[in-house]
Amino acid sequence: MFLLAYLGVQVLIGLWIARRIHSENDYFLAGRSLSLPMVALSLFATWFGAETCIGSSAAVYQTGLSGSRAEPFGYTLCLLLMGLLLAARLRRGRYVTLADYYRERYGSFIERFAIIILVPSSLIWAAAQLRAFGQIVAVTTALDVTLAITLSAAFVLMYTYLAGLLGDVYTDLIQGGIIAVGLVTLFVIVLKDFSGIQQIFVNMDSARLSFIAPQEGLLQRMDRWMVPVLGSLVAQEAISRLLAAKTESVARRASFVACMVYFALGAVPVFLGLIGPSILPDVEDPEQYLIKLAGRILPPVLFIVFAGALISAILATIDSILLAISALCSHNFIVPVFRLKTDKSRVLSARLVVIIAGLTAYVIALYGKGVYNLVVTASAFGTAGVLVITLLGFYTKIGRQAAAGAALVVGFALTVLGEYVFHFQAPFLTAVLGSAAVFIATAFMEEKVPASD
Repeated sequence: MFLLAYLGVQVLIGLWIARRIHSENDYFLAGRSLSLPMVALSLFATWFGAETCIGSSAAVYQTGLSGSRAEPFGYTLCLLLMGLLLAARLRRGRYVTLADYYRERYGSFIERFAIIILVPSSLIWAAAQLRAFGQIVAVTTALDVTLAITLSAAFVLMYTYLAGLLGDVYTDLIQGGIIAVGLVTLFVIVLKDFSGIQQIFVNMDSARLSFIAPQEGLLQRMDRWMVPVLGSLVAQEAISRLLAAKTESVARRASFVACMVYFALGAVPVFLGLIGPSILPDVEDPEQYLIKLAGRILPPVLFIVFAGALISAILATIDSILLAISALCSHNFIVPVFRLKTDKSRVLSARLVVIIAGLTAYVIALYGKGVYNLVVTASAFGTAGVLVITLLGFYTKIGRQAAAGAALVVGFALTVLGEYVFHFQAPFLTAVLGSAAVFIATAFMEEKVPASD
């Protein structure tokens, strides 16, 4: 009943916020009115999703620290770099999406080409969150996982359709508090109830405390760090928060605040996963470990709070992803192609894309191999070229449409070939370096050709 009531409150907030949405700017960027606390908490809540709680604890439960370098370590560094390298520059441009910058820097062809690269990554990420949401509902109710994922997808679609970014940010303020209370409560009770934790670490196999996986080479290690650190640096889901900030300074400082909060709370699921085999052995499905641990040691009321915390984390991420996909597809493609002029038609287009994106993510969630694997795949999927054209575009003056297009093609091709065909030791790193090399080489050739008007 509590879960139903909690979800019902989310819908009511969405209905309330829906009355205040009159334009694309309102729906996607909350009117560019967000203060430092709102941007920071919303940015934290957007990134603090299924992989941080369910995925990372499961991966560490199975293999130790080497199973979850992405969470919270890699993504914390990513938030730090976002504040250092991108936040102020993006906010200064007053873009609605990252693709707006590509249109300004490289032309409309690259703007739309980049969308083709970015959207699949976001869809896979959304699927990971839906899968985790379904796992929580399945453990806390009598529903099976497939039905739980189905109901979860239906709810999230309804909420996101109504509320837009402004509703997302308002609920993030509540959700962020619930997340903090739930995780800190579980952490404190585990420390109190299991007095032998120090002895657990003394007796623990040293391999579980190492970030290096067995038989892992240097290139593999570098690649597995670079995927979370650089692969998500150009994620529209997080960038939309920076673009919605009141000022450049707010955008930059909010990234640093979110980075610190993210690391502090993200370390809790990792710690619990690390000691998991000693305090709760023989869990059949590691993705349900954290929820089962909470159900075993928390009083019923506190378990409800914790379940609410996990749902909060996942909801905040899913609606952000669906909005990001909608912004890219609707604002950068549907609106200009179909020449939608009125605010009403543009908002309707944005909402319809949310529905289509949500249904697609639902299908991926049903057939995905696991929360953590889905998230890592999303981070690396074709983003190498996007990363290169963004950073080299901001920090150099070289390169036009041909250079950007070549970098996107090579980045995507090398990622797919390296990951799924030739099984490179460092597919993402190879794709980044290959994209950068092709961008620079093509840029020098472009210098010999006069730019077209």
